[in-house]
Amino acid sequence: MTLPRLVPRSAVDPPGAKALRSEVRQFLAEQIAAGAFTPAVDAWLCGWDEDFTAALAARGWLGMTVPAAYGGHERSFLERFVVTEELLAAGAPVAAHWIADRQIVPSLLKYGNEFQRSEFLPKIVRGTCFFGIGMSEPDSGSDLASVRTRAERVGGGWALTGTKVWTSGAHLAHAFIALARTEPVDPSHRHAGLSQFIVDLRGPGVDVRPIVSMNGSHHFNEVILDGAFVPDAMVFGEIGQGWQQVTSELGFERSGPERFLSTFVLLDACAEQVSAQQISRSADLGRLVARIAGLHQMSTAVAGALERHESADLAAAVVKVLGTNTEGDIAEFAHLASDHTAGQHFSDMACAAVDQRPGFTLRGGTNEVLRGVIARGLGMR
Repeated sequence: MTLPRLVPRSAVDPPGAKALRSEVRQFLAEQIAAGAFTPAVDAWLCGWDEDFTAALAARGWLGMTVPAAYGGHERSFLERFVVTEELLAAGAPVAAHWIADRQIVPSLLKYGNEFQRSEFLPKIVRGTCFFGIGMSEPDSGSDLASVRTRAERVGGGWALTGTKVWTSGAHLAHAFIALARTEPVDPSHRHAGLSQFIVDLRGPGVDVRPIVSMNGSHHFNEVILDGAFVPDAMVFGEIGQGWQQVTSELGFERSGPERFLSTFVLLDACAEQVSAQQISRSADLGRLVARIAGLHQMSTAVAGALERHESADLAAAVVKVLGTNTEGDIAEFAHLASDHTAGQHFSDMACAAVDQRPGFTLRGGTNEVLRGVIARGLGMR
């Protein structure tokens, strides 16, 4: 039996990639020098800064793959990968636009109707429209087929009732795409009868409640939908095709460089600490750097596959499992190496990384579930 490739063929850097990296790095250095932000771990989740998002938009680094007809820049997935990788490596505060730019843009281009594209894409490109994700529920995390939120047909649209949870940035975002049941569950076809809807998070029937982390930070939310009205124009894709659409969307969510670079700024700081003889030399540091290099190649290959409109579900799951384990190992390495000689900023980043570590392997689908996805993709179950 011939097994499928775990990772697509290697992608070649686009023309001008080196110059683009240099441009982004110079911009980031200027921003840090001006005090615009302090590098932080997990900044794509925790670093909500609309001014920084506006600065990126002014540079043409939001909506890079969006067609010019919608105000975009018509650049490639791989060029976008270069920019996002540099932003993540610097620990820049990109949370405000992250979900919209990462997965809402390609989903709108693939499944959105003309009204939705014209309404949202220009605003995302300008950095003035922010999205959340309406997938997970209290009893339905990685098993999205078990969602209980229901959508009922009403005059001129749909009424959504149910609860979404762990919704990053919902208290600040303008909308999210909710997965809901439009037909009763069929035990023999659990993935049938699901549909997606663009929900105004500031509209009637929507109650956003904070979920405060143990360290006092607020990124996550519970979103209560109580008959929230969604007009027909905001039905996303086709009724009944929600499962196919959401699995396509997850390919963008799981395979990006944020799945292995959430703690890269801490790894870089570790190398600097070793060079300054503030922490002890360790072969483990070299192993972590090697793992990041391999994940860079894998994630770049997935970006190339997505640009070629190839399926990347299996490869995305592999990147997510290996990448989030590596992020956690970086956090542990830095935390164990940190002492009073390492400096306050280093110690603070190490502590923050340890705080965030439990979420690394949960978000985007738990690693336990994704190992099952990988096994199924290899024909092993």
